[in-house]
Amino acid sequence: MTKAFTSAFLTLVGDLICQLLIDQVPSFDTKRTFIFTLLGLVLVGPTLHFWYLYLSKLVTAPGASGAFFRLLLDQFLFAPIFIGIFLSTLVTLEGRPSLVIPKLQQEWFASVLANWQLWIPFQFFNFRFVPQQFQVLAANFIALIWNVILSYKAHKEVVVK
Repeated sequence: MTKAFTSAFLTLVGDLICQLLIDQVPSFDTKRTFIFTLLGLVLVGPTLHFWYLYLSKLVTAPGASGAFFRLLLDQFLFAPIFIGIFLSTLVTLEGRPSLVIPKLQQEWFASVLANWQLWIPFQFFNFRFVPQQFQVLAANFIALIWNVILSYKAHKEVVVK
């Protein structure tokens, strides 16, 4: 529960920063923030909690080699799938399910690349030096930055060709 609520708080603040400082919206979109925050609560926090538990049981090798293998699974298997699920769910909950495929075509790969640029260096550190029970907490510090980026990419207008 703590991880779910922490994730919700971080997605809330990330979307607020994105709307007010990056997008500089003329009027604040409360529905957007509510849905983004809801996904932090019910999707992001719980999924990451269980993923990190599973990952630590799946890869038991210690040291740098274990951290590297966990990083590979996290960033090249889990992250691309999860970003697709997140974007699809967000667009659907915002009432635009017909834009899921165009949104993924437009933003998925760029979002995955942005994810790798931010998360690969941090996750190696996280998996190598942070005890498993604190890895989600440690990731939350970087998650605020990621949530601003993800909110920006998730809410870019879809250009339908």
